[in-house]
Amino acid sequence: MGFGMELLFVLMLGLLILGPKRLHGILGHLARTKVELENAARGLKSQLDAELDAARGEGKINRSHESGD
Repeated sequence: MGFGMELLFVLMLGLLILGPKRLHGILGHLARTKVELENAARGLKSQLDAELDAARGEGKINRSHESGD
């Protein structure tokens, strides 16, 4: 069974157990949570990149340490 079929199965099971109104609300909540997590991850990556750039500018690290050489 492929990922699409598994997702369809889970949605149909949720529809049967929760009903259309509750399932709609839960899916909306999951979508908002996913967006918030993506934004948090993007912000963390930006902050880490800025810290690395600042450390490179101060000469605390160089590129040879990043590649694992």
